[in-house]
Amino acid sequence: MQPGHRVLDPAAPASLGKNLCALAVMTKAPRAGKVKTRLVPPLSPEEAAQLNVCFLRDTAAAIVKACGTSVRGVGVYTPIGAEAAYIDLLPPEFDLLPQRGDGFGERLAFAAADLFQCRFASVCLIDSDSPTVSNDVYAKAVEFLTNPGDRVVLGPSDDGGYYLIGMKQSHPQLFERIDWSTEHVLEQTKQRAREFNLEVSLLPTGYDVDDAATLRRLCDELLSTKSTPDVAPITRKFLAALTSRKKL
Repeated sequence: MQPGHRVLDPAAPASLGKNLCALAVMTKAPRAGKVKTRLVPPLSPEEAAQLNVCFLRDTAAAIVKACGTSVRGVGVYTPIGAEAAYIDLLPPEFDLLPQRGDGFGERLAFAAADLFQCRFASVCLIDSDSPTVSNDVYAKAVEFLTNPGDRVVLGPSDDGGYYLIGMKQSHPQLFERIDWSTEHVLEQTKQRAREFNLEVSLLPTGYDVDDAATLRRLCDELLSTKSTPDVAPITRKFLAALTSRKKL
């Protein structure tokens, strides 16, 4: 077992180095019955939690590949007290940061503010439901954030939301007046950015896996003979074993 991860404290920032971008995954400790509940059925609560683990590991691996000396992976986790759950889930070079806030928008806004308080030069908040997003996409997000001028980077999801939001400074207004969990999230966020004269840079469109239909889509993509082997390999292996014993 690897040692526990460093837990960042915005009130007492650690030395991080200069001009670092945080690639920060919003994550809930993968406990059966607490994560991916919309996938039950066709999955059991235990299978849904195992799939969540696979998603997190594949996302973290893609972040590590995108990393260089200018990037650091962070797991923005809940609940507090679940730090040990990530010892074998996230790479050792990742840090942890506790989530705070009530609603989803609050948690995103506080995560961004806390990461900037930890002295990151830029921040990308990433969902843990899009395991097929490649390291090249994360690298492109970081590249966008090195361009001059204040801006927002968005990774659109084809359900009308986004799998990534990146920024060069804290902008809590981007998380206000948003109809979360609807098809309006992306457009409303772009509108909020325009209201504050923030340039918007768009990444390739991805998709979230959060219900039976998108799970079947993921299986079709990853288990096809035409699929790219280095995309979500941990999730691919799990789904191959799962579909060999049950119909999804």
